[in-house]
Amino acid sequence: MSEDTTLSGTMHRINTGLARPSEVVAAALERLDATETDIRAWVRVDRAGALSAARELDSRDDLPAGDLPLRGIPLGVKDIIDVTAQPTECGSPLRRGRIAAADAWIVDRLRRAGAIPLGKTVTTEFAYFAPGPTRNPHNLAHTPGGSSSGSAAAVAAGVVPLALGSQTAGSLTRPAAFCGVAGFVAPVGRWPTTGITGLSHRLDAPGLIAPSVADLRLVHAVLSGTTTSPDAPDRARLRVWTATELGDVERPMRDAVVRAAQGAEADELGWAGRTPALVEAHATVMAYDSARALAEEAKQPGQLSEPLNELLDRGRRTTDDEYRDALALAALARADLLAVLADADAILGPATLGPAPRGLAATGNPVLSRPWQLLGLPVLTVPGYSDAAGMPLGLQLIGHPDRVDRLFAIGQRIERRARETPAGTRTS
Repeated sequence: MSEDTTLSGTMHRINTGLARPSEVVAAALERLDATETDIRAWVRVDRAGALSAARELDSRDDLPAGDLPLRGIPLGVKDIIDVTAQPTECGSPLRRGRIAAADAWIVDRLRRAGAIPLGKTVTTEFAYFAPGPTRNPHNLAHTPGGSSSGSAAAVAAGVVPLALGSQTAGSLTRPAAFCGVAGFVAPVGRWPTTGITGLSHRLDAPGLIAPSVADLRLVHAVLSGTTTSPDAPDRARLRVWTATELGDVERPMRDAVVRAAQGAEADELGWAGRTPALVEAHATVMAYDSARALAEEAKQPGQLSEPLNELLDRGRRTTDDEYRDALALAALARADLLAVLADADAILGPATLGPAPRGLAATGNPVLSRPWQLLGLPVLTVPGYSDAAGMPLGLQLIGHPDRVDRLFAIGQRIERRARETPAGTRTS
């Protein structure tokens, strides 16, 4: 990916007068046209609206950069997230033509900062498992992951330097990892989900996808109204999670975790006996909540995919006691993990079992995200490593909800080391 298509690079060109917002948006549309036949990341593109908004921003170059920190940045929006006057169809015929009356909270915040929605990106059906048409930019025969498939692919293809996604299980972490880009899932409840069609009010969280961790950090500061600290601690304190108790983590991914931990004060997390129960509790909560969130849609099972019908059926069969037990387990585990994070900066582990699987009929396994999404913690997907075939291997950092900037700083250091050491970027 070229320097010019990163978010920080694009911001620099606009802020120094090397490019006008209208030129940046026009270039993004050209890249979209050049890649969309192969990648198929977009549901619809608002060409006229985006160019009009960009031309309005052309005349505002006299403002300090801090007033509109994302001035002219093209933005992809996952098609479960509302954008004023555009359809939010959620990858389902049941929502076809449904027009949003207002921007979702996160779109409104980014628009106020100067970002320009370019259009809506492909999502799996209601952000669950049934895939859309999107392909992985690194190899078109491989899945881009899901459910934020279009957003991850649009960033990986260099079309936009920023896209919005969401996560209920592994819906942002997995596609970011598979597509070799950086992803951030906000702590559950930290950012409002107003204007986002979700599956579980206890698990849903908005998130960001960008070319690099540094790019994510800039946008997070804008959304949160915070500033960034200079850098990571000299010697990060990590708890390393191998995740092998949850599945067959492929050797290249295991090697990448080991390399990423080098130079840190690293100890094992030691939760192998606990995460399987957290995975099951997550599945219970997600099914129970989804059955209620999509109760109306469930009345038309013929318009829903088999996986979604199965999820809703499980949710209807889940008892109130089973739901409460799952939530109680989550509350206890969250308290215990926050105690771990009182003495550590972050948990480092694989984001997925391996690189993006071949084939487009499924989006890959979200199992490695489920425990941490159940606990509502911030999760950062760190790119930079790849396997011998050149397919991306994403790592995840799980952090304390009150120390998110520390999480970004550590992620930047890991990503920088991976990208700057050619011998360390590929694992066999």
